Amino acid sequence: MVQTLELKFLNENEKVVTLTVDNPTIPVDPALINQVMDKIVENNVFTSTSGMIVAKQGARLVNKEIVEIEL
Repeated sequence: MVQTLELKFLNENEKVVTLTVDNPTIPVDPALINQVMDKIVENNVFTSTSGMIVAKQGARLVNKEIVEIEL
């Protein structure tokens, strides 16, 4: 099973911007995620096509099951 951590932010135009982290350390640490997201917002680390990231919206751990199909 493949896991990703999605960090969701809002930009200047109130559009959702998602940063995806592949293979996060499990179990995830909500306090650390919160701190990192605060730093990203405070330091203008990333921009989007619709403007600077200005606020946190949320975070989620996504599990994907990949099943190869034999042809």
